[in-house]
Amino acid sequence: MNNKRSEDIRGDFRKKRIGVLMGGMSSERKISLRTGEAVINALHERGYSAVPVDVNSNTAGSLQKNNIDVAFIALHGTLGEDGTIQGLLEISGIPYTGSSVLASALAMNKAASKKIFSYHGLPTPAFQSFHVNEDEVSQLQNQITIPLPFIIKPSEEGSTIGISIIEKQEHVTEGIKKALQNNGEIIIEEFIHGRELTVGILNGQPLPLIEIRPKSGFYDYRSKYMSGETEYIISPDVDRKKTDSIQNLAVQAFNALGCSGVARVDFILSSRGVNPYILEINTIPGMTETSLLPMAAKRAGIDFNSLVENILCGATNYKIKYGKDCKNR
Repeated sequence: MNNKRSEDIRGDFRKKRIGVLMGGMSSERKISLRTGEAVINALHERGYSAVPVDVNSNTAGSLQKNNIDVAFIALHGTLGEDGTIQGLLEISGIPYTGSSVLASALAMNKAASKKIFSYHGLPTPAFQSFHVNEDEVSQLQNQITIPLPFIIKPSEEGSTIGISIIEKQEHVTEGIKKALQNNGEIIIEEFIHGRELTVGILNGQPLPLIEIRPKSGFYDYRSKYMSGETEYIISPDVDRKKTDSIQNLAVQAFNALGCSGVARVDFILSSRGVNPYILEINTIPGMTETSLLPMAAKRAGIDFNSLVENILCGATNYKIKYGKDCKNR
């Protein structure tokens, strides 16, 4: 797209009122508020009219009150990243950033997304999923066929909330109960020793690899969001052929779930450095000072404000409503 056409489209967006949906009611509310604040600042610096919309039980009323033309979704976790807010926006006729209702729901549910990865022949650690309540915990232990060590985690949470690495049988009950604090579906997943890698996807194109090296040895909530707790290696020491393979797998996973706009695909590269395994897809990656997507974008020559603008310009259904397409500008 030529520069004049690109500027015309950006000018069209600047005539719209952008609502940055942030906060929410999930366990990741604090992180969402930080993401939302960073996004609003970036949009203001680029000349857009952006206002915060704190998502709560009266979000429909807040959208109407703020007279939003386009929604920039800066929510994380349930009731924000799982297709629910996307459905509300569809009903309200408001274009929004990121993936559609279905893709968001599939990516948020780790069991569903892993089943789709498996269907498409994409590598993912062996797993079992269970719907269970606390009264059934003892019975569940007898149904686990994944050998130790394994991971127990909620099917629908992010930021490693509710996750446990289980190395001894006597810790299984505790791990299940921890995962059940968030929802009734849990995943038992093969634990693979190796290097943690992530690939950002922007408008269907992969960004540079990032390797994650938490000082604690486990990339938990503190490691993710406390500055200095984790070392991030951008374009790590992975040979070109393997890098291309991982980036290609990331795009395949993105497409398999029908994602759009921006996402981040997390991998584990086995300790022998041979086999990469897809762990999950985040359809609304964090945009804080320690977030991975902005790091990768910067290495690719995309500064933070440009990244935010690119995400905005990929708003779902924008063309349908306003007759102009800002994608691939």
